[in-house]
Amino acid sequence: MGLLEGKNALIFGLANERSIAWGITQAFKREGANLGISYAGEMLEKRVRPLAEQVGCQWVEECDVTKDDQIKLVAEKAAKHFGKIDVLVHSIAFAGKDELSRPFHETSREGFRNALDISVYSFVALTHAFLPCLNPGASVMCLTYGSGAVKVAPHYNVMGVAKAALESATRYLAYDLGPQKIRVNSISAGPIRTLAAAGVAGFRDMYKHFADAAPLRENVTIEDVGDTAVFLASDLSKRVTGEIQYIDSGFNIMGVQIGDKEEKAG
Repeated sequence: MGLLEGKNALIFGLANERSIAWGITQAFKREGANLGISYAGEMLEKRVRPLAEQVGCQWVEECDVTKDDQIKLVAEKAAKHFGKIDVLVHSIAFAGKDELSRPFHETSREGFRNALDISVYSFVALTHAFLPCLNPGASVMCLTYGSGAVKVAPHYNVMGVAKAALESATRYLAYDLGPQKIRVNSISAGPIRTLAAAGVAGFRDMYKHFADAAPLRENVTIEDVGDTAVFLASDLSKRVTGEIQYIDSGFNIMGVQIGDKEEKAG
């Protein structure tokens, strides 16, 4: 019997088979969850629906998280289909390409607003909209990047600021929902080659450096993140809330990073 047997789990933000959300979806399916998937817009539908079919997902809905009426509507549809929800996953982030390629001090007001609205407020809005149909003991989670939220990741810019706000929102939501026995946590994964990562200037170099600098000397996969999400979604983590769960081969513990080079005798 799977760890999520009988639980209803909704995943927001699936884009394609390289998405972190896809790693989470597959892991939830493996552990017996009843799945629901939401995607961002019409352009992604042709990629998302075949993936939903792969995992036998019957509930697939579009949702523009910048629109409160759409969030409310999708919450109503989910309540009608599933009844109660046990797991809610927010895997949504956005910043304009210009904001991720020029210096941070050149961030536009509109670019800042968009990044915070889509990457942070949507998590608050989704949690609020789904609250009436969340079961006691439910697990809510989002995806962050702690190395860019609490430290500087070159070129991450306004997304780093957004992730810092998202991590703070996680703690405040955990406080609000705690009396109802609903847990709220963030997963901070190491760099993964996703559609979102492709928009960050210098990502390829950062990805190469990561495996050399992390204690485990390994990159992280969407499957690794899926396994961590299963833990946070399951009763194994029933006393865990307000946490930033790192899954980054230990990279976040490092201060000074010095490459280990074997000296060879001449």
